[in-house]
Amino acid sequence: MEQNIEKLQAIVSPLLTWYDENRRVLPWREEVSAYRTWVSEIMLQQTRVAAVLPYFQRFMARYPTVQDLARGDEEELLKLWEGLGYYSRARNLQKAARIVAEDYTGAFPADYKELIALPGIGDYTAGAILSIAFGLPVPAVDGNVLRIASRITGWDRDVQSTKKEITRWMAEVVPSDRPGAFNQALMDLGSALCLPAAPRCPDCPLRGLCTAEREGSQARIPVRAPKKDKRPEEKTVFLLRRPDGTVALGQRPKTGLLAGLWEYPNVPGLFTETQAARQLAAWGLTPLHWEESWQAVHLFTHVRWQMQGYAVLVSGEGDLSWYSEEQRRQKAIPSAFEKANRILQKWEGE
Repeated sequence: MEQNIEKLQAIVSPLLTWYDENRRVLPWREEVSAYRTWVSEIMLQQTRVAAVLPYFQRFMARYPTVQDLARGDEEELLKLWEGLGYYSRARNLQKAARIVAEDYTGAFPADYKELIALPGIGDYTAGAILSIAFGLPVPAVDGNVLRIASRITGWDRDVQSTKKEITRWMAEVVPSDRPGAFNQALMDLGSALCLPAAPRCPDCPLRGLCTAEREGSQARIPVRAPKKDKRPEEKTVFLLRRPDGTVALGQRPKTGLLAGLWEYPNVPGLFTETQAARQLAAWGLTPLHWEESWQAVHLFTHVRWQMQGYAVLVSGEGDLSWYSEEQRRQKAIPSAFEKANRILQKWEGE
C-alpha cells in the first residue's frame, strides 16, 4: 500500500502543471459554488460533458439557487431534464434541494457525513463538492480516477471490489493546497488522455511515472469483473395520432423504471402489423392510415428494451388519454422513445 501511495504522490506536481495549461473551460468551473458543483456532478453521472453543457445552462437559468430548485414544480423539472436520462437523478436533486433549503437555510454543509446523507449524493459527489467548492482535501474517486490510479500503480485487481482501498490511497495523495484542482485534473486527464481504450500515452504528462505504460499493460488495466447481461424486454410501441392532432400518452407508475414519466401506449411483445391492428381494435380505435414503422433498442442499467414501433393515424377515443401539442410539450417523455419523438416532431413541423 505504501508503495502505491508513493507512486501516486509523484503525479501531483506534473498533473497540476498540465492542468493549469490544459484545463477545460466549463461554466461550473468559471463560477464556483457548492450548488453549481453539485448540479454539474449529478448531471455528469453517466453523461458526456458535451451533452451536459446546454442542460446545465438551461437549468441554472431556470433554477439559479437551491431555493428556486426546492420550490420548483416536479413536472417542469422532469421536462427540463428530458433527454439526459436517469430521471431519478432529477428527483433526488429536488429532494436534496428541499432539505438544504429547509434544514440548512440554503447553504450546503461542508461536512462529508451530512452531504452523503442527502438524496443522490454518494462518495464521489461529496468529494467533488468538498474539494472544489470548499477547498477541503477530500478525494473524488470515479471511473476516471480508478483507471488512472490503477495504471499508475500497476494495480491488477478488480477496481470495483477494491474501490475503497484505492480511495484510501487517494485520500493520502490529494494536496491540501489545491484539492479541487487536483480532482478536476484527474477528471480531465481521464477524459482527454488516459482513455479506457487506446489511451494517448505519448501525450500524457505522467508517462514516465506510469507502471502500466512502462510494462505495456494499459489494455488489461484497469481490471474489471465481467458485466452481467442485461435482462431483455420486448415491447411494441404505438405513436397514435387523431385527425385533430391529439396524440395518445400515458403516465408510468410513480415507482420503478422511468417512474412518473410519460410514454406512448405500448404492450409486451414484438407485434406484426396484423397483431398491432388487433391491439388497436382492442383499445376501441380504428386505423385510418399506417404512417411509419420502426425498430429500436434502448439500454438501461439492467434492462435492454427491444422495440417494434408503429405510427398510426386513428379515429376514436378508445381506452386511452389524448393530448394536444401544447399539452404534450409540458410532459417529459424519455429518450427511450426517441424514434417516436422524432416522428412526432416531424408531424408537428408539417
